[in-house]
Amino acid sequence: MVDFPYPLVTVRGEAALAQWEVLRAGDDGYPVIVGDDDALARLAEGLALDGPFDPAVTLEAASVLSGPSSIHDYRRQQSELYAALLGEEFAEEWVPELGDWPASAPQSPGLTVHLDLLSGQPHERVHIALLPTSQGWEAPAYLRYGGWNECPPPEHHVAMLRSWHERYGAELVGISSDMVNVRAATRPQTRDEALGLAREQYAYCADIVDQGVQNLSALAAGLMADDWWFFWWD
Repeated sequence: MVDFPYPLVTVRGEAALAQWEVLRAGDDGYPVIVGDDDALARLAEGLALDGPFDPAVTLEAASVLSGPSSIHDYRRQQSELYAALLGEEFAEEWVPELGDWPASAPQSPGLTVHLDLLSGQPHERVHIALLPTSQGWEAPAYLRYGGWNECPPPEHHVAMLRSWHERYGAELVGISSDMVNVRAATRPQTRDEALGLAREQYAYCADIVDQGVQNLSALAAGLMADDWWFFWWD
């Protein structure tokens, strides 16, 4: 077993969501489904990278971020930096194609961290971490999650999840080394609202459009049709 600093509950993959529901109703910490043995090992490696860390520092940094506006500012700064490094003129590359509103919404993959993505079948063993907080949006701080490739730093994860929780009752359910599964209690009620939320999600995770549904309208339609939100970074 890997050196992981938080208590774990291990179940069969097909029972992961039901067990998460039980643990969520308890008071032993906030449960997060983290995947199979390999996924747990990768999260543990990220926690150990660069030595000890203090989640309180990340939570303090997140407390001054406004969520949606902060993630847009972050992406703009990243684009400006890349342009400067390449000696190119800055362009807002994080703005996606709007596209036409689809005749039918793309289907959400739902919960994914408990699955073998090649076979689509649940893992034999799946771990659920119990984090020392009652707020799911604080989980990225305790897991030191993000800050690699296009995945935002941990404080931006915290700020976005906090904002979505306040507005949509969104709760983090699963998190692996490159995927995040969120379930919302309410959905956007109009196309304009859905498009606004889709823009936030694109700034947070461009791959869900660029390597997924292809345009902003398709993402927005999916947000109006399903409670599950899926994010991944390669």
